[in-house]
Amino acid sequence: ALFQGLELAAPVAIGVLALARRRRRRALRLLLHRDGLRLFADELLALRLALLDGFGLGLLLEDRQISKIFASYVGENALFEQQMLNNEIEVVLTPQGTLAEKMRAGGAGIPAFYTATGYGTPIAEGKEERVFDGRHYILEEAIKGDFAIVKGWKADRYGNVIYRHTAQNFNPMAATAGKITVVEVEEIVEPGELEPSQIHTPGIYVDRIIQSTFEKRIEKRTVRS
Repeated sequence: ALFQGLELAAPVAIGVLALARRRRRRALRLLLHRDGLRLFADELLALRLALLDGFGLGLLLEDRQISKIFASYVGENALFEQQMLNNEIEVVLTPQGTLAEKMRAGGAGIPAFYTATGYGTPIAEGKEERVFDGRHYILEEAIKGDFAIVKGWKADRYGNVIYRHTAQNFNPMAATAGKITVVEVEEIVEPGELEPSQIHTPGIYVDRIIQSTFEKRIEKRTVRS
């Protein structure tokens, strides 16, 4: 029921995935993997994607359920590298700030915006260029997903969501960028229990909520000997 309406090759917007900084959207990834759906002609990922073997989105990668990724960082997964080199998966590397603004613009109904980031690099190839006040800019199109999958800390049953720490940097934008938004949280409370001034994503943007437990993985552990 969580993914009812998610069609074959549907665009999906997913919130921040930096492993060392916050917990994974593990339960939702396992549901997608279990259903065996080859979902993504456009998998929109923000902002740092760490594909671990046998975990999270790594499970979708193993079953070749991902065919296109927009990301600013893709980790060190050997299978991902192999699929990319064999042209089995299309990778669109995008500056982190640009990717965040693409989602924010999509959620705000803005079709495109100009940014100086990427001008004069391969990122600008094939894109419209303009000059404003003597500085060069390129035109970037907004992105929207048929589904948005984000991770919150706490939500009420009306769908109002609070994020913890740096998770609030980009998840709120991902939440607005989907036609249907699914939020995974650690705790669901009754309406009225959340302080209104602390809510980051209003319930009007949220269509479905799931409460689950989380396992935190660290992509690369460094310790002193």
